[in-house]
Amino acid sequence: MSDLDRRPPLRECGGRDDVAARPVRELLAPRLVALGESTRVRRLLPNLGRRMVGAWCFVDHYGPDDITALPGMQVPPHPHTGLQTVSWLHAGEVLHRDSVGSEQLVRPRELGLMTAGRGIAHSEQSPADHGPTLLGAQLWVALPDASRATAPVFEHHADLPTVTAPGLHGTVILGTVDGTTSPGTTHTPIVGLDLSLAAGTDVRLPLEPDFEYAALTMSGTTHVDGVALDPGSMLYLGCGRSDLRLRTDSAASLMLLGGEPFEEHLVMWWNFVARTGAEIAEARAEWTVGTPRFGTVHNYDGPALPAPPLPSTPLKPRGRTR
Repeated sequence: MSDLDRRPPLRECGGRDDVAARPVRELLAPRLVALGESTRVRRLLPNLGRRMVGAWCFVDHYGPDDITALPGMQVPPHPHTGLQTVSWLHAGEVLHRDSVGSEQLVRPRELGLMTAGRGIAHSEQSPADHGPTLLGAQLWVALPDASRATAPVFEHHADLPTVTAPGLHGTVILGTVDGTTSPGTTHTPIVGLDLSLAAGTDVRLPLEPDFEYAALTMSGTTHVDGVALDPGSMLYLGCGRSDLRLRTDSAASLMLLGGEPFEEHLVMWWNFVARTGAEIAEARAEWTVGTPRFGTVHNYDGPALPAPPLPSTPLKPRGRTR
């Protein structure tokens, strides 16, 4: 997953000073961003009002897009450092290729999890023989300092554990929910849960009070703690909740993201997560000149993404919220 913004700002994220220590209802408005040749996404994190939820530091929602006569997702090879990417589909397929030799078709409700560590490059494409619809989310998880220089690796988990309640079916993407744990590798206390709700569902989902949470509606309209959420809307929920009420009048789906507030301060720019502006500049320079750090994505027909120019202004600390 790439940030294709040609003028990406430097952002400082992380720290606990601005975490909502109590339950809140903070609606985050998306920003429309072009991704590749034919895909537009709704960028929900980082947001002017909120930059992280636990270790989740980047969230894009896209679709449903009719790609019957279009190429679909077409993101050329690009680099990442200091993070994990999470590919999550509700409709369509995405072919992942990376510089550690992975070539994997990711289908709906299968987990494509790439740990960039010290550096990796990858591409994402809808296959030539693709379905008519594309709907999903792309997310990043910030790696803590102890893990951010680890060797890059890609995981694909086709069968994920589930949780159920009357009218609710949940797939555990990352972390543990009500004693059920995903096989995906995590480096901080975190949770990602995909939820399908039948018409007329009214349930309470158990939560960890020490985690902060946000809910993202994927399709239909959901009522999260009494707030109506349309597709592509995200509601930040803060901390201090032992459960969460979910209600819907018609069939709907949503994602619940959460985790312990991320204590370390980060610098994010383009596709890099680091600790200083100097580290960002070094990663950009290495990608530009083609050092071995990021490797090569083979079998991709086309050039890699060039790095945009660094901003002329120095990094200004902004914290987790505006």
